[in-house]
Amino acid sequence: MDLASALKAIVLGIFEGFTEFLPVSSTGHLLLAEHFLGLNFADDKFDKTFAVLIQLGSILAILGVYFHKLLQIVLALPTDPRARNFVIGVLAAFLPAAVIGALLHGFIKGVLFNPLIVCIALIVGGLVLLVVDVRSPTAKHHDATQFPLSMYIKIGFAQCLAMIPGVSRSGATIVGAMLMGADKRAAAEFSFWLAMPTMAGAFAYDLLKNYKTLDTQGVGIIALGFVAALISGLFVVKGLLGYVSRHGFAVFAWWRILVGSAGLAALWVYG
Repeated sequence: MDLASALKAIVLGIFEGFTEFLPVSSTGHLLLAEHFLGLNFADDKFDKTFAVLIQLGSILAILGVYFHKLLQIVLALPTDPRARNFVIGVLAAFLPAAVIGALLHGFIKGVLFNPLIVCIALIVGGLVLLVVDVRSPTAKHHDATQFPLSMYIKIGFAQCLAMIPGVSRSGATIVGAMLMGADKRAAAEFSFWLAMPTMAGAFAYDLLKNYKTLDTQGVGIIALGFVAALISGLFVVKGLLGYVSRHGFAVFAWWRILVGSAGLAALWVYG
């Protein structure tokens, strides 16, 4: 592994960790960084696989922060119907993305992974997030573990929009939850919970399809990106809920619009 590849892996891992749980689209940021900053590897297929596999670092970041809560829920399953309802709700929310993602995996990676779509999705998603943040319905759900089962399912279908790079998995989940009456903190927290099976599923599926093509160098590059994503992801997970409770999502909406607009301008000038 050469120094340039190692540095690219670390920078892209930091991008992944900082943006995965923010409603700004980690995949979109990775694609734009690769396209405009040259932070890509020689093999285009490896670029896309790298972007998915380093998500394991972000998964471990959220598991580390939520381990105690997760353990409490697991231990309560035999006796607490609320714990069972929550686990069933998370699995129900995960299933639409799992099924649709598996069916459209080739189309998503082969057609939708391009900078123009990312820029448009960033801008449109930013405008939607801005409107929902300002004009969201009156909050009636304040605990992410106590949503009605039907609400979990609807949020799961909203998450499917994030298969378009630039939409943002957390952004689609948060907007869907807020439109159904969740407060900002609960909406953000449920996006964390839903990230666990969703990202783990995407990681396992991509690894299963591509593990035979990975050599020692490829594994090393992914390992560096994984560590960088883990460390940066910990900072975001620990600080995001407190921030959105006080300030909302407007800053992330404007960031999306700024990045998407800059990307469109750069595409128009440079191609």
